[in-house]
Amino acid sequence: MSDDRLPELNSQIAELETKRDRLQTEIAESQDYLARFMQDSLADLDRRRQALQLTVDQLERRQSRIQEEMKGTFSGSSQEIAIRVQSFKDYLTGSLEDLVLAAQKLDLGRPEPEVLPAAPVVNPADEALEDPQFAKTVYEQQTEKIRAVIRIFRTEPDYYGPTWKFRRTFESIHADRINDWFFTQGGRGSLKSMGSRLQNILVSSAAISILYNLYGDKLRPLVLANSPDRLGEWRRGLQDCLGLRRDDFGSDRGVMLFEVPETMAARAERIQQEGKMPLIIIDETEELVSLALLRFPLWLAFAPDPQKLPYATQPGTPNYF
Repeated sequence: MSDDRLPELNSQIAELETKRDRLQTEIAESQDYLARFMQDSLADLDRRRQALQLTVDQLERRQSRIQEEMKGTFSGSSQEIAIRVQSFKDYLTGSLEDLVLAAQKLDLGRPEPEVLPAAPVVNPADEALEDPQFAKTVYEQQTEKIRAVIRIFRTEPDYYGPTWKFRRTFESIHADRINDWFFTQGGRGSLKSMGSRLQNILVSSAAISILYNLYGDKLRPLVLANSPDRLGEWRRGLQDCLGLRRDDFGSDRGVMLFEVPETMAARAERIQQEGKMPLIIIDETEELVSLALLRFPLWLAFAPDPQKLPYATQPGTPNYF
């Protein structure tokens, strides 16, 4: 290599060294920037994580509070409204079906010649249908049977029993009310409301189940409430507590629902004339009870707390019963 090229090579070496130093500086700066960027990103992610955790904690507390409120208001107002709407729908559907069945049974042909009924033969086993009085000594065997059924309700609940058999938990407070109605009031009297219609339906279902155990298909429960949505609640409650189907409700079979006491009394009288046993059940919202309903051998009315009645403080207003 000639000496005249040495300066050129030295110049190139110096230039390369300068580039190397510059690249090393840029690499160091990039590494420092990358480290700061990663540190800032991690710090930002940590702040976001903490904010999300705080939001999650707040939502969990809100969820717990809402669940507690729903439990305290019997599954919430929205669910209660849904239940009322569904009850009203069930009542209307059942009523329309009953009307269709009644229309199909109408006989528009020539009237049949009147046949005088033969003199009825009194069956000693059916005498109790006329006037059951569970508190009397003469009904001691029947009374023991009722007490045995109540004990079964308390100690051996059957949640999947046959139709007309009580299917719910029976507490001591319910047993006390049923015992009082059967053995103190003799199956004819009013009980203080349990505080909700569902609880009143539960007590009524137990009474229906016990009486059905005694009288079988001859029992005809009749429920009186002054609005379709309340009757819908009774229908759904009885279906739930007794395993009833839709065809167990009707105008001439199973459980019958009424809004007007006069219509109910007329139907109960016809049921009695047919040799069946009517059971009158009166919702607590009935402020005035027709005396025509109180002449039947079996009736159960739920009386509201007098302190909660809107007319309780008005002078000269008659009592509920």
